[in-house]
Amino acid sequence: MWSALLSALLQITSVETHTVVPEAVLDEKAVFATVESVDVVGARARIGGVIGELLVDEGDAVAAGDIIAVVVDERLAPQIGAVNSIAAALTAQLEQARTDLARAQDLFDRGIFAQARLDEAQTAVDVLENQLASARQERAVLVQQTREGDVLSPTAGRILEVPVTAGSVVLPGETIAAVASELYVLRLMLPERHARSISEGDSVRVAGAELTGDVAATGFIRQVYPRIEDGRVVADAVVDGLGDYFVGERVRVLVGIEERLTIRIPAAYLETRYGVDYVRVRDADGGEQDVVVQTGERRGGRIEILAGLAAGDILVQP
Repeated sequence: MWSALLSALLQITSVETHTVVPEAVLDEKAVFATVESVDVVGARARIGGVIGELLVDEGDAVAAGDIIAVVVDERLAPQIGAVNSIAAALTAQLEQARTDLARAQDLFDRGIFAQARLDEAQTAVDVLENQLASARQERAVLVQQTREGDVLSPTAGRILEVPVTAGSVVLPGETIAAVASELYVLRLMLPERHARSISEGDSVRVAGAELTGDVAATGFIRQVYPRIEDGRVVADAVVDGLGDYFVGERVRVLVGIEERLTIRIPAAYLETRYGVDYVRVRDADGGEQDVVVQTGERRGGRIEILAGLAAGDILVQP
């Protein structure tokens, strides 16, 4: 008899229990976010002309400084040819002037040539040297303009848009391609009533299954924009693994709004019978009874209890 009572007592004391304690939870709001590049910059033409060669297309990855297109100004080649001809003529005149100066210096040294004539020969050489240097500088400017026909990528990233084709006529400053930088974020749009509930560094949860590639389950808010547009506040969240291809892809994101006190219990203490949820509560006399509860969100092996329990209740695992 005593052994039976002892075994029953050991069985009672070995039953796992859980004391109900209210805990703070963060309420989350589900919003749709889009994958965006932090910066989208335009690769612009530095000179006007015709696109002689287009080297990229939408979706191509580029590095900073890569040549995207080549703009050809057909007026530059004749101008360079004209400057080359002028430089050649000045070079010939300079050689003749230096010969005349050497002859005048020899005559002056022998005392049969006036100082004024020698100075005139020296001046002629100086003038031609300066004119030749000016022609060479003008040629260097024209050559640099031809080099500026190379349209360079302003940043590393991916080509989003190419609004021109080979043979198109472009003006200086016209956009040849739009380049998305390599830093991608999730751009959130929340109702303005939540504007003061979010701040930089707050965590977000991502429904990563909706995105392509290996996307992290959580991220953090990188920036909250101060301007509210159409009743919404805009924020950017950094999430690892967003990739760099499908800009504009949509995904559902859960953003923490405010904290509140609630009751959460391990899922093992909940029992469902005929569609009704029960928990077993131990009363002050040591007895046990099943109590009907209303459940809420399940997260991480724990279930929120909306009604049916109070702080201090002792739960017995069924």
